[in-house]
Amino acid sequence: MSNPDTEWYWDLRRNVAVPADERGPAEDMMGPYPTKGEAENWRAKVDQRNEAWDEDEEEWESWGDDDEDD
Repeated sequence: MSNPDTEWYWDLRRNVAVPADERGPAEDMMGPYPTKGEAENWRAKVDQRNEAWDEDEEEWESWGDDDEDD
């Protein structure tokens, strides 16, 4: 894991990137991120992960649909 002194978070309440030592309550934070820029780009990362999870879920739900033995 990276050094907490260099971790950044996105504060959902204030809509600003904050260093680890200035972060607020966990429910208001996204992160940690290794750089301020990545924290500021949190939405792209979340969208990317959600898309991958949706694809995995579709694959999971369709598993076995091609079976002819049923």
